[in-house]
Amino acid sequence: MEFQLNQIIVPPGQQLIMTDVSWLMYEQLLEELGEKRGSRINYSQGVLEIMVPLPEHEDDKVIIADLVKVLLEELDIEFRSLGSTTFKSEIMKRGIEADDCFYIENEAAIRGKKRIDLTVDPPPDLALEIDITSRTRFDNYEILGVGELWRFNGRQLEINVLRSGRYIQVKESPHFPGFPLTEVIPQYLERSKTEGRNKTMKAFRSWVRMRIEE
Repeated sequence: MEFQLNQIIVPPGQQLIMTDVSWLMYEQLLEELGEKRGSRINYSQGVLEIMVPLPEHEDDKVIIADLVKVLLEELDIEFRSLGSTTFKSEIMKRGIEADDCFYIENEAAIRGKKRIDLTVDPPPDLALEIDITSRTRFDNYEILGVGELWRFNGRQLEINVLRSGRYIQVKESPHFPGFPLTEVIPQYLERSKTEGRNKTMKAFRSWVRMRIEE
């Protein structure tokens, strides 16, 4: 069986679920669609999910990721953001594409690498997901061992930390102790929609600096 890619049409904001998809078919789809595409593709033990984000989904992703970058810069922590890079494991029969992801404590381990191979490389330290309607993606992050997962549903930010192979929801990110991010990030995200991106980032950077100096 082969995919007829020109027959796959997924409207923005919608998902397409396909079952009985082999690992070979999944890899074929990734290769044929390429990296420069608007869809997100996730795979879990024969189930393939194709999702096309809405424009507001992308806006939220970009602003929240930029806020994370400000935090890391002000705390002088080296990091590497890999956006929606595909992370996959044939052994686990899992594949995931985050809305954005960051290597932080493991940044040095993948510094300069053009391809990430989870058979030898660590998974991202922090992943960001917008629109948390898919249980498949949540399970994949757990199984692939992503240490921290942020999920934003358009209103609330949820922080999950991997402990003993399972996510537990916490109030504070272990990467940013002392920062009430579940409260503050949604506030600055809303500000960006009325005040603009640059003004919001400057205000957030000032807030971070004040918290560091306290």
